[in-house]
Amino acid sequence: MSYLLVIKPKNTFNLLADLREIWQFRELLYFLTWRDLKVRYKQTVVGVAWVLFQPFVSMVVFTVFFGTFANMPTDGAPYPIFVFLGLIFWQFFSTAVSDISGCLISNQGIVSKVYFPRMILPLSMIFTRFIDFLVATSILIFLMFYYHFVPNLSGFLVFPVLCLVTALAALGLGLWFASLNVKYRDVRYVIPFFIQMLMFVTPVVYSSSILGKYGWFLALNPLAGVIKTARSEFLHSFPTNWTQFSFSVTACLVVLVVGWLYFRTVEKNSVDTI
Repeated sequence: MSYLLVIKPKNTFNLLADLREIWQFRELLYFLTWRDLKVRYKQTVVGVAWVLFQPFVSMVVFTVFFGTFANMPTDGAPYPIFVFLGLIFWQFFSTAVSDISGCLISNQGIVSKVYFPRMILPLSMIFTRFIDFLVATSILIFLMFYYHFVPNLSGFLVFPVLCLVTALAALGLGLWFASLNVKYRDVRYVIPFFIQMLMFVTPVVYSSSILGKYGWFLALNPLAGVIKTARSEFLHSFPTNWTQFSFSVTACLVVLVVGWLYFRTVEKNSVDTI
């Protein structure tokens, strides 16, 4: 007697079932993450150098123009430390969004031939960019030693939470772009411009204090809440506004859920579309 096995996408959204399936394919997640890391770091200097070079040069340029000439307020901290603390979170977020947005297109050879939870692809890119993020923090440690700046202990306690919120925000927005990129291939040209514009509404190179009473608008931006909280906790220059940070976390969860739902809807027909 012969059996016919029919594989078809699920019609309902079940977060626990999705997480359980991702856990079953955890070895594939590890393999894809390790593959990307080996391509970037094994037998090459450019991979590590670029992870350090990009935020360092950006920090120098912003320090010269915004810290020296524009004399941007830094709430009492040296401007290089102030801006680099924002840059490392921004680089983690922006590069992860950019990578995730093309994850289905760049891996269409695997997606069209083998079944696995498609969510594995964006998750592996989040982990890869997180390693880059940890490598880039070495410059921040060097800057603190150079300026004899002692960070606040509470910053280290809240650091894992800030990393998690940044990763979830990048995952949610990246899933949205990845879904659009499958249907409309010209979306990839819009993404760099969108990320560039998003940087200006995120307090990366400036302090949110310059907005005065309108600073609460930044709470709608998940990454703005992360950077502002990181500076208040590490630089101990002003008290943390936990109410605004909670709004940022809520916005992050909304973006994540919407992106996840849309990604699940598109991935059902992603093989035929790609």
